[in-house]
Amino acid sequence: MANDPAVLEEKLKKIKDFALSRLDAEPYDEATLEAFRIRYLGRNGELTEILKEIGTLPSEERPRLGKLANAIKIELIQRIADKNAAIRRERQEKEHAKIDLTLPGHPFPRGHLHPLTQTLEECLSIFKRYGFQIAEGPEIESDYYNFEALNIPKNHPARDMQDTFYISEDRVLRTHTSPVQIRVMEKFKPPIRIVAPGTVYRHDEDISHTPMFHQIEGLLVDEKVSMADLKGILTTFARHYFSPDTKVRFRPSFFPFTEPSAELDIECVLCGGDGCAVCKQGGWLEVMGCGMVHPAVFEKVKIDAQKYSGFAFGMGIERIAMLKYRIHDIRLFFENDIRFLRQF
Repeated sequence: MANDPAVLEEKLKKIKDFALSRLDAEPYDEATLEAFRIRYLGRNGELTEILKEIGTLPSEERPRLGKLANAIKIELIQRIADKNAAIRRERQEKEHAKIDLTLPGHPFPRGHLHPLTQTLEECLSIFKRYGFQIAEGPEIESDYYNFEALNIPKNHPARDMQDTFYISEDRVLRTHTSPVQIRVMEKFKPPIRIVAPGTVYRHDEDISHTPMFHQIEGLLVDEKVSMADLKGILTTFARHYFSPDTKVRFRPSFFPFTEPSAELDIECVLCGGDGCAVCKQGGWLEVMGCGMVHPAVFEKVKIDAQKYSGFAFGMGIERIAMLKYRIHDIRLFFENDIRFLRQF
């Protein structure tokens, strides 16, 4: 038998009045408010059951009572949501009241530049003081710029020293930043005074070598430039970077693109020249290669070697950082061990 519409309407009004009065009169927390919601609006809640009963009414009575029931349901949902928001707001206010705003905040860990970046910037800042400008070039180079223009023709024994990564027969990952000096001398006429920092690549890996590392190449070209100018600049650099009392020496060497060529050594930072395992008992540590620009290189870039002379030098950033900070393994720079990086 169908329910009486008047009885259902009376039930709806009673549920509305009683539920809203309880909602306003009684204290609630999130748990008790959820229990209240389930009592009236849950799957078997009082209002839900009446909605089910409305489905059994004659068709002419359903719309009116259905509209009334839905209006009560919407009002209950809104009032419960408002009450829930008030409960959360009150809880937050209580939590904030416990915070002493005069206390210092929790410090956030601060990052810093990688030690290789610090070393690179320090080196560049020293050369900038003496008028050197920064120049850059591509990391993927042609065979011409990486070798031939630097007086290293095909089948030259010096190519074996480079351990080159070949992309194609004519394209390589540059093995040094020296190609930048060729590009600069092609574009600009003397006087030239540049340093070229950058990433270079060689097929080599152990505690003192990595397949990818960083170099600074230096070049100075002008009239009457001599080996004495080279020695003065590099000695000054070593004493700025390491310490004012650093002892240096220039040792004869060979590079295809410089003549004469030399290696710059500094007195061992660990043993002070007495001899140890790091300096192989010699008392000296190699820092960089250098020399006067070879006339054949000037010829490639159409600079008159009778009028102009110049010097070039190149150093590994990892190498000098290891010397200064007494780091025994180059791979530490690339392992991202936070314990190591925090020391810088």
